[in-house]
Parts: sequence; C-alpha cells; structure tokens
Amino acid sequence: MNRTSRWLGWLAALTLGLASAGAWAQQAAPAVAGVQSANIFQVAPDAATDPNYAQQTNGERAKVQPGNNAPMWRAVGQGSTGVTNFPYAEYGTLIQPFVQYPGSRLTNAGEAWRQVRNHWLIPYGGSLLLIVALAIGLFYWRKGTLQLHGAETGRQIERFTAFERAAHWTNAIAFVCLAVSGIVMAFGKFFLLPVIGTHLFGWLTYALKNLHNFTGPLFAVSLVVVILTFVRDNLPSKDDITWLLKGGGLFGGEEVPSYRFNAGEKVLFWGGVFLFGLIVVASGLVLDKLVPGFDYLRANMQIAHMVHAAAAVVMMAMFMGHIYMGTVGMSGAYQAMKTGYVDETWAKEHHQLWYDDIQAGKIPAQRSAQASGATAQPVKA
Repeated sequence: MNRTSRWLGWLAALTLGLASAGAWAQQAAPAVAGVQSANIFQVAPDAATDPNYAQQTNGERAKVQPGNNAPMWRAVGQGSTGVTNFPYAEYGTLIQPFVQYPGSRLTNAGEAWRQVRNHWLIPYGGSLLLIVALAIGLFYWRKGTLQLHGAETGRQIERFTAFERAAHWTNAIAFVCLAVSGIVMAFGKFFLLPVIGTHLFGWLTYALKNLHNFTGPLFAVSLVVVILTFVRDNLPSKDDITWLLKGGGLFGGEEVPSYRFNAGEKVLFWGGVFLFGLIVVASGLVLDKLVPGFDYLRANMQIAHMVHAAAAVVMMAMFMGHIYMGTVGMSGAYQAMKTGYVDETWAKEHHQLWYDDIQAGKIPAQRSAQASGATAQPVKA
C-alpha cells in the first residue's frame, strides 16, 4: 500500500468516527436534565405547540431559546416597576402601562401620545401652516404691496418709542428662533431630511433643540414685557366692530378709520400674543422643567407637549399674517418699527382716529417729531 492510499484510509476513518460521535450526541442530548440540543436549525416550541409558552419565565425560556428575554419585556410592557432613586416611583417603570380609553381598545399611554402627535398634530398642524402661507402668497400676487393713496408730506410722527421697539424686536427675534427650530424638529424629516441626509440632519436638529430650549425663557420674559407695554392701546373700542365688518378695507379701496392699533392688530394681540402666547410659554416652561413644585410625570409631560404644539402652530399661523403685513405687505410698516417714525400721510390713511388724537393734542406732543423739534425726514416706501 502506497503513501497516498494510507492517507485516504485515515481520512475515511476519521470522517466515519466524527459522524458516529455526532449521531450519538444527538441521541443522548434529550436525556440531560431536559436541556435540548443547541442545534440552531431546530425549531423551538411556540404558542402553537406549547400551550404554556406565553407563561414561561426567563429561566424556562433561557433553556429553550437562550438569549430570548420575552417574558421580561412582557412584564415591562405591563407596567412592571423597578427600583429607582428618582423622586417619582413611575420613573422606575420603563414602559407606561396599558390603559383603556373610552371608545378605544387597550392602549399604551405612550403609544397613544405618539399617535396623537403623528396622526393629528403633525398632519393638521403642517397643513394649517401651508394653507396660511399659500393664502398669503395668493393675496400678495393679487394685491402686491399696499401703497399710500396720497403723497408723503415729509412730516414725521413718532409711532413707536425706542423702548417699545426694543421690546418688540427682542420678542420677535426669540419667536423666529423658536418657530424655525420648532418647524424643523416637527416637520424637518419630511422636507429637510431627504435633502441633507441623516448625519447632517441629526446634528442640525440637536443644535436647534438646544436653541429652542434656551430661547424659550427669553421669549417668555419678552412676551410679558410686550403685553404690559402695548395692552393699553389694544383695549377694544366700538370702532373695532366697523373695522372688522369691512375687513379693514383690505378687499376694497376704502381705508377704515382706527386708533393706534386697528381691530386686526388687536385680535392678534389678544389672541396670538396674550392667549396662545401665554399658553405656549406656560407649557414650554413645563417641558423645560422650570416650574417649581410641578409633578413632572410622563402623563403631565405628554399633555404639556400636546398643548404646546397645538398652541404654537396656531400662534405661528396668526403671526405669519402679522409678519407679512409688517414687511412686504404694507409700505411704511417696517420702517415704523425700524426707525419709530411714520409719515403724516401714512398715519392719516391707516390710523386716522389715532392721527386725529395727535392733532387734537390728546396724545403727548413728544410723539410728533415736528412738535419735539426733531428734524423731519421722509419715510422711504
């Protein structure tokens, strides 16, 4: 027998020996204290073959399917509470327990909040903002920038003091930062993520989240200052009804007389600034955990988030119109907040009752640049 034949004989004997050992091990394995074979191709019992499958403990499941912790996660999903050093016992509950809402199936509270956000706040809130933007675009396309009917006189009237402008711009800048960051965090994955990719979008949203959190308190303080500064001139009057019935003259050629702020601006003040502004601030401070003595439980935070998001969307929709009219929508409006002064013709056409009070001396003389000795400069359109 040559060397090649001997090597082939030894190889055949080794193969037969390994095969016999494997067969013996497979037959002997079930007799070892109930431990089954580790053969990865063997199908483990499930609910169809073992009626006690769902009731198995972690230890029993580990014998059948090593690494399968389904019983543990099932207990977690049922609201199992562990030990925690946090101030609230529920912080030891990894997943909120399932609850029964009226007229609905058994639902996890956290999942219910997610469904409200994804199926109500996001689609309807985004639709509202898009509809308002489209309406503003159509209005500008049809009307363009509203111009003065008469010629400018060159005589200037002070409309906003330096303090009023500082309060307004501080609040406006904070609002824009919050609005932009909020829109990106809420809707960015639909219009921005496909463009810039996940990596850059992740960094951007992380930065905007921190900007949002730290700008919120500034917005809250400046909002209170704005309310206290302008509340007197935004008190309702009987002339506001006429202004509202005629739509402020936006859809006709007639200017409706008004005082320092017309009815549209008063609606924005009491609705957008006072009502929804304070709701956004209060819910935002809760989300920032800046309210002393408040119970920061999951349910409370979820409610605060839903209130915050809904109020913020309505507030943004209202202020989109205000920003439009204060910039490209009306000639001279942006100049008034930039310099503090408007032309006499602008005051007479847009706020005639306010202009009449100035002429009658009912408003302090220092509100007029001419009366206070200031040099009159023409306001650029």
